[in-house]
Amino acid sequence: MTDVVVDSSVALKWFVPEALSDEAAAFLDASFTLLTPDLLFAEFGNILWKKITRGEIQPDEARDVVAALERVPLLVVSSSRLLAAALEIAVAYRRTVYDALYIALAVDRDCTFVTADERLAERTSRARECHLVATPAPG
Repeated sequence: MTDVVVDSSVALKWFVPEALSDEAAAFLDASFTLLTPDLLFAEFGNILWKKITRGEIQPDEARDVVAALERVPLLVVSSSRLLAAALEIAVAYRRTVYDALYIALAVDRDCTFVTADERLAERTSRARECHLVATPAPG
């Protein structure tokens, strides 16, 4: 199995049809071990809240998406364990600590970080092997 760190931009595409949803879904294959900091759940919920307030999805749809996310076999790592490294990465690459938590986890586990956030991928690819979700994953 190939370890891959995924962020909320990838996880959302598993359940809400958007550009690159098919590519994101490829990571649900059993050949990947999906890792994420616990921050993913707060970010994911906030994205759903925004979609509800914009009228893009209904609250009952959001509840179904949350239930579906809970069924994904994610290996969740405490953000507190990653915070010191994330702060260093955030300062070095001028990214938020939120974004840097994912990168810190990838560095800690010596694996690839996959995101659908193009700006994040561009700015942090020097810190860690970082792929846009459209890019085939290694392995």
